[in-house]
Amino acid sequence: MKRKPKVIILGAGPAGLGAGIELLSKKARIILLEKKNQVGGISKTINYKGNYFDLGGHRFFTKSKEIMDLWQETLGDDFLERKRLSRIYYQNKFFFYPLKPANALFNLGLFTSLEVLFSYFKSKIFPKKDEETFEGWVTNRFGEKLFNIFFKTYTEKLWGIPCNKMAAQWVAQRIRGLSLFSAIKNAFFPDRSGKIKTLIDRFHYPKYGPGMMYQKMGENIKSQGGGILLNHNIQKIIHQDNKIVAVKTQSKDKILQQKGEYFISTIPLPLLVEKLKPSPPSKILEAAQNLSFRSFLVVNVILNVKDLFPDNWLYIHSPEVKLGRIQNYKNWSEDMIKNKEFTSLGLEYFCTEGDEFWSKKDQDIISLALMELEKIKMAKASHFVEGFVVRVPNAYPIYYLGYEEHLQMIRDYLSQFKNLQTVGRGGMFRYNNMDHSILSGIYAARNILGANYNTWEINVEKEYLEEIKSE
Repeated sequence: MKRKPKVIILGAGPAGLGAGIELLSKKARIILLEKKNQVGGISKTINYKGNYFDLGGHRFFTKSKEIMDLWQETLGDDFLERKRLSRIYYQNKFFFYPLKPANALFNLGLFTSLEVLFSYFKSKIFPKKDEETFEGWVTNRFGEKLFNIFFKTYTEKLWGIPCNKMAAQWVAQRIRGLSLFSAIKNAFFPDRSGKIKTLIDRFHYPKYGPGMMYQKMGENIKSQGGGILLNHNIQKIIHQDNKIVAVKTQSKDKILQQKGEYFISTIPLPLLVEKLKPSPPSKILEAAQNLSFRSFLVVNVILNVKDLFPDNWLYIHSPEVKLGRIQNYKNWSEDMIKNKEFTSLGLEYFCTEGDEFWSKKDQDIISLALMELEKIKMAKASHFVEGFVVRVPNAYPIYYLGYEEHLQMIRDYLSQFKNLQTVGRGGMFRYNNMDHSILSGIYAARNILGANYNTWEINVEKEYLEEIKSE
């Protein structure tokens, strides 16, 4: 019998776990190395005194039957179907998303609504020439007025750079197929096919948050003989003769060196380049330094109030506060909170790792969040029971103008290592959702077993695109 390969997987988020599940199904030997104390990556869920808090919102939806089958087989009856409600909060008003004409007309007022329509038709007659920017791409599909109302403020909160400095690839990837006309059309004649994903009104979600899914996948890996080493920080990725030969990690009490025949990396691409020993050429290191991520922190609070608003999440477009998005966990799953008379919220603030906001004391951040909640009339600070702050580094790859050149240089350099594949959001420096990340891990696993998938085509080819996305 042919000897099964030993595979080292860097990172135990959705992509790494997906790769592990697939490899074990073919009896390969695997070890997952995870820096944190639990699996799931940025899709994990934190258990705080019997209450469950996510790192942001994570809807489970996919066009891939294979991924849906995996999710359903993993959790069974605990994989719930949920009704979606998400709205935009702007100028002290709630706007339904997807668009509902009566609601939008009433909130904007007749005069502003006419301005929106006039601006839209103007963009059709005199489109912007700089469609490679976020601002140009959106304006040409929605008009300048709607861009300024519903896109500019939130986007600049999220990314921390002006919209005219941001590449259009992100928005084209995330809201492909949507225009003002198609949004209005769907409002009157709803799309029931499920093809336009942002317009779907239902999604799946685990009973105790997305971490429940990935904890179970991790348990399945260990029960089948796979190894998962938590709290192992990668120090060096050692290569020789165009092959990766070992990964050196440090845990609390010891340094280990894991040798393998194949390697799958889900860690942030710039970090992978930095850890390679011998070091890559200076131009590759420089290219890696020119790829950056946006981070965020979540202020998780428990409030002594039963119901605040019916939404799963809210986008806060109001420029007078730093708050970007609110998750209402009880509206994702009733079991996310222990005391059903209370409400638990995740208040998301986008920032850059190490900046002034990131470095604030937790209590100062909680105080700011409560003040802003009260300022936008969502809740009173006096409702606060307890809370904590979670910092999430390397969450969103930043598609600034010109980033593709640096990414391609790194891809070309890494292609020399025939036993290395990079997958997932961080590993590919691509704004993938969970289904795309898991699929990239599965395809990488199959490549090791003899297939020839191009993982870089996931979320590019038509069959994998989510036509419209908001997360």
